Amino acid sequence: MTRAGHADALPPQWQVWSALVSVYVIWGSTYLAIRVMVRDVPPLLGAGARFLVAGAVMLAVLRARGRRARPRRRELGSAALVGVLLAAGGNGLVTVAEQDVPSGLAALLIASVPLWVVILRSTAGRERVAPATLAGVAVGFAGLGVLLLPGGRPAGATTAGVLLVLVAALSWALGSFASPRLPLPRDPLVSTAWQMVSGGVVMLAAGLAAGETRDVNLGGTSLDSALAFAYLVAAGSWVAFTAYAWLLQHAPLSQVATYAYVNPLVAVLLGWAILGEQLTTATLAGAGLVVASVAAIVTREAAKAPAPAPAPTRIPAVQGELLDETRPVA
Repeated sequence: MTRAGHADALPPQWQVWSALVSVYVIWGSTYLAIRVMVRDVPPLLGAGARFLVAGAVMLAVLRARGRRARPRRRELGSAALVGVLLAAGGNGLVTVAEQDVPSGLAALLIASVPLWVVILRSTAGRERVAPATLAGVAVGFAGLGVLLLPGGRPAGATTAGVLLVLVAALSWALGSFASPRLPLPRDPLVSTAWQMVSGGVVMLAAGLAAGETRDVNLGGTSLDSALAFAYLVAAGSWVAFTAYAWLLQHAPLSQVATYAYVNPLVAVLLGWAILGEQLTTATLAGAGLVVASVAAIVTREAAKAPAPAPAPTRIPAVQGELLDETRPVA
């Protein structure tokens, strides 16, 4: 059975897995790219420029293809709010924190977003959450506790940096929780583009207010940092999200959902293999608890998702609410 509104024939499995591996590797590697970028690029200005460029170019391409890229005022306001919470509050704070936090640890802490979303659903959303899901949340927070142990964190991971990543995870969860409940643009790519533009503008303004322009030295920027920035724009924001959007239309929701717990594992392995980031026993134990809990929760929620309705007007992930609420903005 295919998604509504598409051809009856299923795409070849090699296409599905190629897109899925792209999402696994690219989104998992963005944490490493951020860690490399902030060596020479001020974090808020770098993250702001990344999302502003990515969003603006995406809007230009959509317009060139004849898509309606100018939403109604209410939709634009909703996209701006979600963009501030996801791109600025989520990704922007992670970028600042990765000056002092290894990329693998940052990815594991951000992997807690589904746990926070479940808490928001049961409190602010007043939804009945299954006991098994709540048990998964408890296991996940136990894993976070292990990761936050003073003697268990990798060398160089400051307390302030770790706490900032947790604030970023909460901001990401708030934006994700609000996203399916707001009147966003009907076209998911248009919505994401405006979210990136809005978040990028806020981060650039914050960088200017923080005086980061004093740290800008284009001539002193290493090739590695420049390439990392370009990778975040092109691969992280364009290629991976396009693959993700395609998967949501052509692959089972439970299969697409696997990115939520594979990405942090990819980030940890890349940080260890390329940047030589430390893997302590506590880190591995905490990672196992967090990833296992996220895998159980996301898989359970994806399995509960109803069949797609005819002619969907939003990303089908909304049908499996938690999957939509764990997606990166780019």
